[in-house]
Amino acid sequence: MAQIIIITVIGIVCGILIYIAYRKIPQKVQGLEKTEEISSILPGLNCGACGYAGCFGLAQALTQNPELVRNAPCALTVQDPDRLKRLGIALGMEIDASDLIKKALVHCSGGSVSIYDYSGINTCKGASLLLGGNKKCPFSCLGYGDCSKVCPVEAIKIDPGKNVVLVDWNKCIGCGLCVSECPQNIIELVPVKTKISLLCSYTPLRNINGRERCENGCLHCRRCVRACEFGAIIWNEQKLMPEFDASKCTLCLKCVEVCPAKCLIKSVLAENETPVPVATVSNTALQQKSDEK
Repeated sequence: MAQIIIITVIGIVCGILIYIAYRKIPQKVQGLEKTEEISSILPGLNCGACGYAGCFGLAQALTQNPELVRNAPCALTVQDPDRLKRLGIALGMEIDASDLIKKALVHCSGGSVSIYDYSGINTCKGASLLLGGNKKCPFSCLGYGDCSKVCPVEAIKIDPGKNVVLVDWNKCIGCGLCVSECPQNIIELVPVKTKISLLCSYTPLRNINGRERCENGCLHCRRCVRACEFGAIIWNEQKLMPEFDASKCTLCLKCVEVCPAKCLIKSVLAENETPVPVATVSNTALQQKSDEK
């Protein structure tokens, strides 16, 4: 009889402890519910173009820091007003599509000469494995078009004269597939409101013996910084390269005029007074290009 009572008491105590644990311990991981909500709004293609491991990975990052939506926007979400509105509600912030539209910018003018004949696999990745590429500038566009092959809207073409890729901003959707495909790391997604473009990625911090900038390479003279009267150009001490603030730029073009290397140009869409249309692409096209990578 005593044993039955003891077992009964133990059962009751365990039941009480389980109930307390159920009431006190969170049933879900903190933030998981919000992450799932955001993930359900995103396209679900898991293309990785945003820089995260799929849509759920982006949703996790946005849960922790909603402001990341301005730095890593999903191209398909930006071009879908309803989806973008729902995302803004989920993040608790107003999102203006015009602030999220980005375009691919190639930081190279294609002026670097070849230092040897490359006869390997006809890809940038293949060429970059041999001494960092066959161009004199180690940060030059290699011109084999890996980026153009993954572009879902055919916005990237190769200039046969300069052997450098050119991006048509009227077609570019800012998906970012070309950015991750470039072995030289010279393609960047920049805001469509960008007014001045730097066509060089050469930095003395990564000098390589026997290699040098081309004739149109940045000299790091900082003349552009000194010429700007509006504080629209700052000098990045870590990269030793100029950076541009489009909100302060008046398009006076003094920086372009004083640049001795002529590696600064006015951006293609800089003077557009009408809203820039968001180029569109089907989910299928983007998924196919992502799968091909």
